[in-house]
Amino acid sequence: MSRSPYLSSAPSVSVIMVKVMLALVPAIAAYVWVFGAGILVVLALASVTALAAEALMLKLRNRPIKPFLMDGSALLAAWLLALSLPPLAPWWLVVVGTLFAIVIAKQLYGGLGYNPFNPAMVGYAVLLISFPVIMTHWPAPLELAQANLSFANQLQYIFGASNGLSLDAVCMATPLDYLKTQLTLHHSVQEITTAPQFGLLGAQGGEWVVGAYLLGGLYLLQQRLITWHLPTAFLSVLALIAGAFYLVDATHFAHPLFHLFTGASMLGAFFIITDPVSGPTTPKGKLVFAAGIAVLTYLIRVYGGYPDGVAFSVLLMNMCVPLIDAWTQPRVFGHKK
Repeated sequence: MSRSPYLSSAPSVSVIMVKVMLALVPAIAAYVWVFGAGILVVLALASVTALAAEALMLKLRNRPIKPFLMDGSALLAAWLLALSLPPLAPWWLVVVGTLFAIVIAKQLYGGLGYNPFNPAMVGYAVLLISFPVIMTHWPAPLELAQANLSFANQLQYIFGASNGLSLDAVCMATPLDYLKTQLTLHHSVQEITTAPQFGLLGAQGGEWVVGAYLLGGLYLLQQRLITWHLPTAFLSVLALIAGAFYLVDATHFAHPLFHLFTGASMLGAFFIITDPVSGPTTPKGKLVFAAGIAVLTYLIRVYGGYPDGVAFSVLLMNMCVPLIDAWTQPRVFGHKK
């Protein structure tokens, strides 16, 4: 601009949501490449369910439907939940998780801007606690699967018509799950990571998905839709803690890059913990919030009962957001501390 006022209008909610969904497109493409096109069906189921649930709740609350339905927030929550679920998750699991995220975690708190917890992570946590076996049935990458899965086969699994083909033939333990299980059997990390599901840094094939999340996150940073505080603090603290444990005992603790490039680390760093509604607003608060999530994530991964801990860590730290904001408020100019 050549003359004042040097003010730029903030992007609308719908523009922000569209750009965040655009940042997820590379990861979705990587999902299709590695695991097959079944994830597109899961995304479609979650999207339709989210929009229908949002419209119904707005109608029951006597709120205008079109403006809130078109802001994209329900659709984004559905995408984040769908990308957190196994690509061959049964249709009813997707519907139940999405309904809980939109109806309970979002609309019953007042809708966009009022929910204290991340809706997608609430839906994921409810599904993981209620249906732990189904939630751990992740399909093997297409190059490692024992059975050749076409798109029609994946549709059969999602809609419960697999024609007798065992799910074990197309699924395998995730690296985080396999690592935790084998460590309890007194195997070393070096022995465990020779299994076929382990790649160079994380999961075989899944490293492409993680890299796509990183690419999308860099796009969000470039567009200034998120700040550097949250992803940098989360990834740095997670790497520091994992590195400290690894230096002490490399036999029983995985190296830091493994924790960064497997599980929901990159998805959480750039797309989950950066939720502006359920997260802190102050710069220092964002650092504290992200660091707390990283610490809890590592503790749950290593010592907890679940392979990954991003969802539970985010929800636990969501509870602390009001306190974090209160303690990290910047000093008002002209006032003494």
